[in-house]
Amino acid sequence: MTSKSRKIAVVAIGGNSLIKDGKHQTVEDQYLAAKETTYHIADMIEAGWDVAIGHGNGPQVGFILRRSEIAAKVEGMHEIPLEVCGADSQGAIGYALQQTLQNELFKRGIKKPVATVVTQVLVDKNDAAFKNPSKPIGSFMDEAEARRREKDLGWSVVEDAGRGWRRVVASPLPKEVVELESVQTLINAGTVVITVGGGGIPVIDKGEGEYAGTAAVIDKDFASSLLARLIKADLLLISTAVEKVALNFGKPDQKWIDKMTLAEAKQYLAEGTHFAKGSMAPKIQAIIWFLENGGKQALITNPENIGRALKGETGTWIVP
Repeated sequence: MTSKSRKIAVVAIGGNSLIKDGKHQTVEDQYLAAKETTYHIADMIEAGWDVAIGHGNGPQVGFILRRSEIAAKVEGMHEIPLEVCGADSQGAIGYALQQTLQNELFKRGIKKPVATVVTQVLVDKNDAAFKNPSKPIGSFMDEAEARRREKDLGWSVVEDAGRGWRRVVASPLPKEVVELESVQTLINAGTVVITVGGGGIPVIDKGEGEYAGTAAVIDKDFASSLLARLIKADLLLISTAVEKVALNFGKPDQKWIDKMTLAEAKQYLAEGTHFAKGSMAPKIQAIIWFLENGGKQALITNPENIGRALKGETGTWIVP
């Protein structure tokens, strides 16, 4: 295919979409959930799309941190820094996605390689988020333990809704995808790339272009949006728990949306009553940034409806 006839999509899938519910959290359960999602991504590939996949890792990083904390308590093992937990999760989730997708493509007789790139994402060390860490991570502690870690390890800790104390970290904005050139080369070669996992491993520039990992969490939809802008994707598809976006979600006057323009999306987001802060709002914001920077179209739907949505039968389309 020439680059002109190719259609490139960035598909962002939630870390929660790999964990169906509290009863299905094992690695095997997550693998089966990944298999369901990649079946629908294979439909896209069969329909002629070149795909880069971004994914969340919220629950998975929590599990890795928790295992590390328990191993430290019980066996005196070293604890794993947050950014390394992020790298671990990129490898494990990437493995599940690439293997299930490879298997599905093989079944369909589609010769297309799939690769995971452990991806660093640059954030600004002066980002205001570092002054006000707000993203709770890791397990609950009592106040004494929280204060000790605050003093010894420099953690930011908060009391979390009466359930105990937790560490909070910054959620800065993504600025650059460090491995962009490699990702672009793979896409150009026809490889399906799994990248910016969990929003990417957050790194800061110490000066002179020397990167160092930092304890932070980057929003995966923001990172997928940045990637989509940088590779000039034709479509940003955010796969989530709902088939369509709703106005006044969960209220008596809830209204499902089939299509909205960039201007409407900005207006609804500014009104502040339609999209929940921790879930739909960042997805809409990610799409706004994509469309404002030359993106052609965006789509929000759930994994099982990707095929139908691409035919225009469901999902919420957001266009310039």
